[in-house]
Amino acid sequence: MGKDSKPHIGIFGRRNNGKSSLINFLAQQDLAIVSEVAGTTTDPVKKSMEIPGIGPVIIIDTAGIDDEGELGGKRIQKSMAAIKTIDFALLVITANEFAEPEKKIITELQKFDVPFLTIQNKADVSELNYDLIEELKLEFNVEPINFSTFEGYSRDELVKQIRKGIPETAYLSKSLVGDIIKEGDLVLLITPIDAEAPEGRLILPQVQAIRDILDNNAIAVVCKEREVDTLLKKLSPEPALAICDSQVFLKAGASVPNHIPLTSFSTVLARYKGDFQNYIKGTPHLSKLNDGDKVLILESCTHQTSCDDIGRVKVPRWLSNFTGKNLSYEVVAGLNDIPGEMTDYAMVIQCGGCMITRKQMISRLKPAIDLGIPVTNYGMGIAYMHGIYERAVAPFVKIDRDSLDYL
Repeated sequence: MGKDSKPHIGIFGRRNNGKSSLINFLAQQDLAIVSEVAGTTTDPVKKSMEIPGIGPVIIIDTAGIDDEGELGGKRIQKSMAAIKTIDFALLVITANEFAEPEKKIITELQKFDVPFLTIQNKADVSELNYDLIEELKLEFNVEPINFSTFEGYSRDELVKQIRKGIPETAYLSKSLVGDIIKEGDLVLLITPIDAEAPEGRLILPQVQAIRDILDNNAIAVVCKEREVDTLLKKLSPEPALAICDSQVFLKAGASVPNHIPLTSFSTVLARYKGDFQNYIKGTPHLSKLNDGDKVLILESCTHQTSCDDIGRVKVPRWLSNFTGKNLSYEVVAGLNDIPGEMTDYAMVIQCGGCMITRKQMISRLKPAIDLGIPVTNYGMGIAYMHGIYERAVAPFVKIDRDSLDYL
């Protein structure tokens, strides 16, 4: 799935601990600027690279966690925020220096369930001492290792430990729909071309679905929503599955016969890399919203908005009409900070997340889930509001009909 399937690795440590040298050593090429001047790396910088022994990855090189002054404090905040976006971390220390900055990083990594490796860099000058090893084992259940980019230390062993620590979920190797279709099946993709569609091309979820269908040796047939009725009369064999854009669920539901499984691109993505079980649990709460409730809409990309934008206009309009309640909405694009406190919101609606990783998606939703705030996503929420939720998720999960309040 393109860049989303690459593990994201963050590198953290104090200024001049050799983070950039370590990146270059792992990549076996000069990708990061190396300097004796403290603070050469300022804001977190993403680098797409190939690490021999690991494969394609995204490295996030962060500013020093001991930066100083008002600007330095802001840089540290950005480095800490990067933890929510990564699958694995390297915490680089030197000279056995381990104090509050390192403890804060480890605490945050553990908070977001990010596996990590602590490295005593420049070990040719100063190796780990016994007391620090025991402290880290006792306080954080962490076993640090010695390493140096100079001779005498095994790059292969370091790569092996990194590869071992990266969770398999970071590679997103599973298929979008490969477990519900078989070789030779015909899959119908219903893709509206409207003001939000990029000129001359399809949106990313549609492209991903086409590629996944082809990878599974099935056949993708693509049409706009107004062509579905005519096309279905001509298709033989009939589709084994139909996938539509969330905003044409009503039209697709009316056109595609009930015996043909129907879902949406957003619902497919929800299962692929979203928090699907919490979406299933949270979606019915759309019918339990009350007057004055505030709904948070997370649109995890930036795109050209239109007068009928799905996240900013259509979802709020549909939800207000569905509930009949006086609701307020906050839309947050990209991975920007969420305004106010999470407890301000009664419900969270997340987009499909085609532009972010699974880890970024899970971290984005975690504060709400931890507080017991129900979450759903565009496709599943729209299907629920339009009365076809059970059909939209049926290809992937058996739903307890007693939990579907609108039935």
